[in-house]
Amino acid sequence: MNLKNYYYYFTSALSHKLCDEIIEFGNSQKKEVAITGDFQNKGPIVSPKELQKLHKTRNSSIVWLDEPWLSKEIDPYVKEANQSAGWNFNLTGHEKTQFTKYALNQHYDWHCDSWPEPYDLPNNLNQHGKIRKISMICSLSDPKDYSGGDLLFQFRQSTKPGQTVKCAEGLPKGTLIFFPSFVWHKVAPVIEGVRYSLVCWNLGPKFI
Repeated sequence: MNLKNYYYYFTSALSHKLCDEIIEFGNSQKKEVAITGDFQNKGPIVSPKELQKLHKTRNSSIVWLDEPWLSKEIDPYVKEANQSAGWNFNLTGHEKTQFTKYALNQHYDWHCDSWPEPYDLPNNLNQHGKIRKISMICSLSDPKDYSGGDLLFQFRQSTKPGQTVKCAEGLPKGTLIFFPSFVWHKVAPVIEGVRYSLVCWNLGPKFI
């Protein structure tokens, strides 16, 4: 799929005050180890060997948020990004929002958020039969509060496959970055401070 825009952003769409409130709320909740698709159906990760394997790819802590007030803030930007970027994907809803904390040396290696086949979750009508179509990352931290932690894209579907781009536009606090969920990306290791973000995946029927 050739795209005119591989990502689309809104600089400081969320106020600094709201970002700070989200960080405070997220930090007040019980965090869990962030996992990858390889570990989705394995239950709690208790083996040091499994944890070591996971942390080679992804190392961060997360909290799942299902807050209507948060969706109210973000949803209008999803629609605008989908139209303005020229994607015009058929969207039907979104998953829970993920609050993510990257501390010293934590990272997330190259990955994409989608997979070819839809969710098979008969008890979850919101996700059942859907795939991830548009991913969103919101920068909650001020860039001066951490070093490293760069968001990088790799446009494997472009005319220059393998081209890596640093998403400098996503640095300002409160900035929303949208991109098709099949676009490969990574979060580089944090080398100082803490990087907080929100992630959300917008769903729709399988591409034809």
